[in-house]
Amino acid sequence: MAPTSQDMTLKEMVALLDQELQPGLFKDYCPNGIQVDASRAVDSPIKKIVTGVTACQALIDRAVELQADAILVHHGYFWRGEDAVITGIKRQRIETLLANNISLVAYHLPLDAHPTFGNNAELARLMGWDVVGGMEPGAKLPVGNWGTTGRKLSLDDLSQEISSKLGRDPLVIAGGNHSIKTIAWCTGAAQSMIDKALNLGVDAFVSGEISESTVHFARENGIHYISAGHHATERYGVQALARWLHDETGIEHEFVDIDSPV
Repeated sequence: MAPTSQDMTLKEMVALLDQELQPGLFKDYCPNGIQVDASRAVDSPIKKIVTGVTACQALIDRAVELQADAILVHHGYFWRGEDAVITGIKRQRIETLLANNISLVAYHLPLDAHPTFGNNAELARLMGWDVVGGMEPGAKLPVGNWGTTGRKLSLDDLSQEISSKLGRDPLVIAGGNHSIKTIAWCTGAAQSMIDKALNLGVDAFVSGEISESTVHFARENGIHYISAGHHATERYGVQALARWLHDETGIEHEFVDIDSPV
């Protein structure tokens, strides 16, 4: 049995999250788990966390107001290839965390891929799509999924449903006049995975962002593409993870949505 929120430390909380999310199975672009340890004592309990999509300054400032012990996000810091020097906004963010004894925990690909409360699983639940399999054949925890919409839809119908559910008008690229019954999806900046969707033979692919080349790929290969928003498609996994953590440990959590148009 996991420790309760009365005695669970940061390292114990992250050990429980690691056990569930299995970050060691992924070759990721950033460290998963503890990114900033602001605990002033090794046995300091974690009683309240704030969750969000990205550990931006606005989210940190809100966590300070809410007197959180830790922040749990999908997009944290220390990305591969970024400047390692701690200056500018990076210094300001980390300084605010340390000054207010707020630790930062982040899970990137492991949170995308979790079959129950990952970003892709949560998007499917929200949209009512049925998962058939993963977009990466052979992967134990595939990052993207494919399945069915449950009924035949026009591209306009699907676009309107996404807009209604996510609260954001998607950018839609028609790959022909065909209706949609099979669909693949991968949240965030996964537009380059459209070739995997094409190989699966689905009618449409949904992701968060879009590149100029994605437009021509979709049109010329006859597959619909919908760019539904990076932030908009990735609001749900971290909330589901926090609910699970609360059920396991009793740790209080609050989601703060710092909106982004991307």
